[in-house]
Amino acid sequence: MKYYLDEDISPKIAELLRKYQIDAISAHEVGMTQALDKEQLEYAVSKGRCMVTRNRNDYIRLTVQFFNEHRPHYGVLIIPYTLAGDKFSLIANALKKYTSKHPSGMESYTIDFLEA
Repeated sequence: MKYYLDEDISPKIAELLRKYQIDAISAHEVGMTQALDKEQLEYAVSKGRCMVTRNRNDYIRLTVQFFNEHRPHYGVLIIPYTLAGDKFSLIANALKKYTSKHPSGMESYTIDFLEA
């Protein structure tokens, strides 16, 4: 499982994931802040990564669009607002747990919600 964290997720979470030997990069680390959601998803796809975001509605719409256009897609994992954004360790541990359940990554066009 390879993650690309949207700009609405702290880059500290990507750092914590890498300490767990999980392949994760952040939009902040690769200079993609201020990019449109579609550009964020295209970047994730270009790197073969699952998109991790809090922006549920836009990424559900984009996933449907990518499906209809037969464009590559490596899944979208949504972090719900019930997981506070400043709980870096909690979110990183939840992503670690998710990774252990999906070591080969998500199926194309899958949208899932992270649980604590």
